[in-house]
Amino acid sequence: RCEKLAEIIWQNRQQIRRAEHLCQQLPIPGPVEEMLSELNGTITDIISALVTSTFIIEKQPPQVLKTQTKFAATVRLLVGGKLNVHMNPPQVKATIISEQQAKALLKNESTRNESSGEILNNCCVMEYHQATGTLSAHFRNMSLKRIKRSDRRGAESVTEEKFTILFESQFSVGGNELVFQVKTLSLPVVVIVHGSQDNNATATVLWDNAFAEPGRVPFAVPDKVQWPQLCEALNMKFKAEVQSSRGLTKENLVFLAQKLFNSTSSHLEDYSSTTVSWSQFNRENLPGRNYTFWQWFDGVMEVLKKHLKPHWNDGAILGFVNKQQAHDLLINKPDGTFLLRFSDSEIGGITIAWKFDSSERMFWNLMPFTTRDFSIRSLADRLGDLSYLIYVFPDRPKDEVFSKYY
Repeated sequence: RCEKLAEIIWQNRQQIRRAEHLCQQLPIPGPVEEMLSELNGTITDIISALVTSTFIIEKQPPQVLKTQTKFAATVRLLVGGKLNVHMNPPQVKATIISEQQAKALLKNESTRNESSGEILNNCCVMEYHQATGTLSAHFRNMSLKRIKRSDRRGAESVTEEKFTILFESQFSVGGNELVFQVKTLSLPVVVIVHGSQDNNATATVLWDNAFAEPGRVPFAVPDKVQWPQLCEALNMKFKAEVQSSRGLTKENLVFLAQKLFNSTSSHLEDYSSTTVSWSQFNRENLPGRNYTFWQWFDGVMEVLKKHLKPHWNDGAILGFVNKQQAHDLLINKPDGTFLLRFSDSEIGGITIAWKFDSSERMFWNLMPFTTRDFSIRSLADRLGDLSYLIYVFPDRPKDEVFSKYY
């Protein structure tokens, strides 16, 4: 559609130019020349608006960007083919800029060539693909060599600081008749220098992607959101990360609300008008714990993604239940019935709760297994070894559920 529009607008311009030419050869009474000159100015403005707004990022750079690590991005001009921009292949330059610099740029207050770091392999010539008629630049080997951080505010950590990648170019349209400066900004990126910062950086990106308002000032986000909004964001993230169609159930969301708000209510409706602040989400530790709500949730996704995806999809992992709830579920079950739940004490830990009535006690909990343990030996093999575990809650024979993974 953009191409079609470009073609029509360009033809209009050619017709206006032709009319101007005719006017010079054949003077016509009245203010025709002024009118044509005005029309020419208007059509040039329209072409300018079309070209600058159709310079887009087709493949965004990663939103968590680690220094000294290769990354890629692709930019494209949607009207490149029709306006013959490819006759003079433009070069695109990528620069990393801060939130403040992005604000200044959008207000046209920017001082040229400002950047907040150094990107290697940051220039790329746009290529025209005859078969598809697309004009694009594929940055395949960019790498962020260094980053310049700004002064942080109060409790803000480095993983809350947002940058963006600015792509700029100059396009000649219609055989150098018109030249346009174009620029476009990537989605916000968070820069890390170590893998251990990844989960906090991901929290910043998740909050931004889920709750940013269209047309905002870079990169303003609400400090508080409604719990149901966060539920939706967590569920989408969960399904994408774990690559599972089995998302978070109503019961799972109640469990998460109880954890986040330190509450006992088991009705999801009770939380429908509750707000969650960014601090509650990933700045303040959960009561009595040395980790935040997000860090715990991210640990769950990580262990499922790396080691337990098939068992989650099979429904063999109940996961989101606390110790007391596990006991309540098992109390009327036969001895040897067990369930798998996410550990409260260990990030990314999974623990086995089972019922075995003895003189000592009725309920038992195994020390949590973590990603480290599953890298050595799988969950299925560990369960296969434990002969006292007979039924997967509610009543499925263990071997029926896990034997194909032994």
